[in-house]
Amino acid sequence: MAMTRESWAFVFGLIGNVISFAVFLSPIPTFYQIYKKKTSEGFQSLPYVVALFSAMLWIYYALVKKDAALLLITINTFGIVVETAYLAIFLFYAPKKARFSTIKLLLLLNVFGFGAMLLATMYLSKGAKRLAIIGWICLVFNISVFAAPLFIMRKVIKTRSVEYMPFTLSFFLTINAVMWFFYGLLLKDYYIALPNTLGFLFGIIQMVLYLMYRNATPLPLQEPVKAQELNAHNIDVLKIDAHPGSALPKL
Repeated sequence: MAMTRESWAFVFGLIGNVISFAVFLSPIPTFYQIYKKKTSEGFQSLPYVVALFSAMLWIYYALVKKDAALLLITINTFGIVVETAYLAIFLFYAPKKARFSTIKLLLLLNVFGFGAMLLATMYLSKGAKRLAIIGWICLVFNISVFAAPLFIMRKVIKTRSVEYMPFTLSFFLTINAVMWFFYGLLLKDYYIALPNTLGFLFGIIQMVLYLMYRNATPLPLQEPVKAQELNAHNIDVLKIDAHPGSALPKL
């Protein structure tokens, strides 16, 4: 018996969930290091705040959409739990200045920003128009997030080193983007499908850069940057790609 379009979409979405699940857990070594050192100094909270905001957006989109939204809800619910745990650990071990800036960022983006968007879409729109507005917000936000890997690619070209861009990470993020692209395409949900075309493109570029520079002699950076900081940035921005619309994301 031939599988329907919806059945294939479920298969792609399920594989996307599995890969995204692993990507969400990829920063664990970073936070274990923070726990051992008893400080988060030298690490950035921005990727985790952005990943949490992305998961919140997709949960809201899925709840409004209702149809064929289960796989969006499962992975992004997990994402919210994990990112919240990461941020709690970060805040607990953060220096006073970093803690204050992280709390301020959370309030601006995840509380007031998301709250304003929630109220505006709930009371100023309804039905298909509300879903379209939320979908466009998700799409634009995730496309803007996809610009983040350009930072890592620039570092690779500038230093001729792939230390901060593991091939395995790039490979699985590319596969993840493909899974969510076909999930969105088969459901004719272009708010999910379109951003992942960028995820696929950047994933391919990263793998090409890896092959180009894997045996190159590294050049020193003029301004030293901690490997952990770059890895954390790479992992979590790409992890927003782990979300259906994004993703980065990152291992």
